[in-house]
Amino acid sequence: MSNILETTVAGRKLKVESGKVGMLSNSAILVSYGDTVVLVNANSSAKPREGVDFFPLSIEYEERLYAVGKIPGGFIKREGKPSEKSILHARAIDRPLRPLFPKGYRNDVQVVCTVLSVDQDNQPDILAINGASLALCLSSIPFDTPLGAVSVGFVDGKAIINPTLQQSEKSTLNLTVCATKDRVMMVEAGGSEIEEDVMYDAIMLGFEECKKIVSFQEEAMAKFGKKKDEPVLYKVNEDLEKEVYDFAFEDIKNAMYIMDKDERSTTVSTITDKVVTEFSEKYADYLADIPEILHDMQKKIVRNMILNEHRRPDGRRFDEIRPISCEVGLLPRTHGTGLFTRGLTQVMTVATLGALGDVQILDGLGAEEYKRYIHHYNFPAYSTGEVKPLRGPGRREIGHGALAEKALAPLIPSEEEFPYTIRLVSEVLSSNGSTSQASVCGSTLALMDAGVPIKRPAAGIAMGLVTSDDLSKEEILTDIQGIEDFFGDMDFKVAGTVKGITAIQFDTKIHGLSNECIKNTLEGARKARLFIIDKITSCIPEPRKEVSKYAPKTFIINIDPDKIRDVIGTGGKVINKIIAETGVKIDIKEDGRVFVMSEDSDSAKRAIKIIENLTKEVKAGEIYLGKVTRTTSFGAFVEILPGKEGLVHISKLDFERVNKVEDIVSAGDEILVKVTDIDNQGRINLSRKDAIKDSEDGKEINK
Repeated sequence: MSNILETTVAGRKLKVESGKVGMLSNSAILVSYGDTVVLVNANSSAKPREGVDFFPLSIEYEERLYAVGKIPGGFIKREGKPSEKSILHARAIDRPLRPLFPKGYRNDVQVVCTVLSVDQDNQPDILAINGASLALCLSSIPFDTPLGAVSVGFVDGKAIINPTLQQSEKSTLNLTVCATKDRVMMVEAGGSEIEEDVMYDAIMLGFEECKKIVSFQEEAMAKFGKKKDEPVLYKVNEDLEKEVYDFAFEDIKNAMYIMDKDERSTTVSTITDKVVTEFSEKYADYLADIPEILHDMQKKIVRNMILNEHRRPDGRRFDEIRPISCEVGLLPRTHGTGLFTRGLTQVMTVATLGALGDVQILDGLGAEEYKRYIHHYNFPAYSTGEVKPLRGPGRREIGHGALAEKALAPLIPSEEEFPYTIRLVSEVLSSNGSTSQASVCGSTLALMDAGVPIKRPAAGIAMGLVTSDDLSKEEILTDIQGIEDFFGDMDFKVAGTVKGITAIQFDTKIHGLSNECIKNTLEGARKARLFIIDKITSCIPEPRKEVSKYAPKTFIINIDPDKIRDVIGTGGKVINKIIAETGVKIDIKEDGRVFVMSEDSDSAKRAIKIIENLTKEVKAGEIYLGKVTRTTSFGAFVEILPGKEGLVHISKLDFERVNKVEDIVSAGDEILVKVTDIDNQGRINLSRKDAIKDSEDGKEINK
């Protein structure tokens, strides 16, 4: 039986329908908002997964190009592996949902969000978050805390819930807020230097709207939700836990007070080996519990240290940033490099400048068709001192790269100001907390070193939080390192300039953040950001005036848009010939702008001359150096510009009477000719003798 429930969000209808499709799923619903429709299926395994120490939640966001009436590009006409946007959307669904499951729940849970129809005014990713929460709430899976999600834009000084495509194009803010009825769970934001108080107000506006969506989900649960299963929660052996605490607590506590990361890790590893040896016989069946017991022990000690002793593991003040160093110009042949080091976190970013034709083509559900600014992030195992196989980028790498890209996107000059495609690659060389924000800083250095005229330098910082079990006490930490991230309650990343915020990403391990915590964190991040920007500008105060000598040079000319077809030629013959002859890259825009790029200025100038000749209009009275293409009894045909030919009548070949054309010129000869007139049929009449006379008088010759 089909169940339907509707509500209104931002003046548009939000509808959920269950019981109509996916009858064998634990929960299958169709959620729609405008003409956007997402199918969400939620299922779980009957029993907990054996041998894992984490909650195996899998979120999949599946794009179907038929949703926007497209057939996939390329040779294989079907969707393949998830796009980067799909992966980012899946991560955005996972992060706020994961903390809301019962602690110790180890059953496999999979939520699949399949985008079936897209109306560009209503974002499918926001609908998918709401749909995932709804599907889980209506299922028998032990998830009963509804989560709402909205997007917030900022147009003409006013915050707008779920902006349309037209509003989004004008918006200076792209904000996603996910919240329960009590607290904000996650924020993703990109903005054009948004001030902290404006950002806070926008988050709070989104929070209030999320509460309404949560109420709608609660109504749906009450009307047609399934009875919840009793969860089987993993717990360590209580006797083993007590004995391990008695045996190792003081040793672990002392280890946690060691400030040096490597020494602390080595000490903990030695203690772990001692504990395993001590209890290997008595608790042979529960040895897998020991790492979890020791992990929880370390967590309690570190959290107590911060909350009650008011000190951090490395001895810093709560608002203190680790030592910072900045360097540019490391690699001699790249177009720009920046090395940013903060404590034991170190990132090197390399900038590469390419032709406008090097843009990344996007084959997805959104309105955006290409990107000319691209950021990639690599996180090799050696950055943490580990040995692992080198593979392609995972979800984490894609997510961190996208966040750093978002942080710098508002600062990248326009195509008109800087006609290049820009690619940044951040290589994490050492990792001990917040490599994504170190990538923002390294990227700023690399861009300025490459001579990219960014509006202002940007920097990023990660803020942390430790709370008491009842949430009555909380301490905010600036510039969290690895141990504070592992054992803390939030990772709140903020990037921006001296003027304001360009990117935010935060999520929590607890049931959300208080409003006061969000406000104080934004202010703490602002102070830290300004401190880091001072360090960056001390290294390189402004972008270099010129691009690297190894970077291609770009020349721009304007032609009549009606002449574009003459430059391209049938099937691209003409433009490909120019490229082959000169070795340049050429990009032509619909408005007639032609971008010629080459590392060799002479090659670029040759290509430009050819293009100018192809598009130049023949004018009566001008002199040209042309090439004889053929002769006849009555005269010679001469090509004066590419594809433009005229006739020199035999009477116009010389000052004396000419009996035979071949006595004066032959095919292949280059001769001076003057355009005497162009008739109403476009035929060009030329004169050699008039050209000779005028050239002797010093008139300019077109070559």
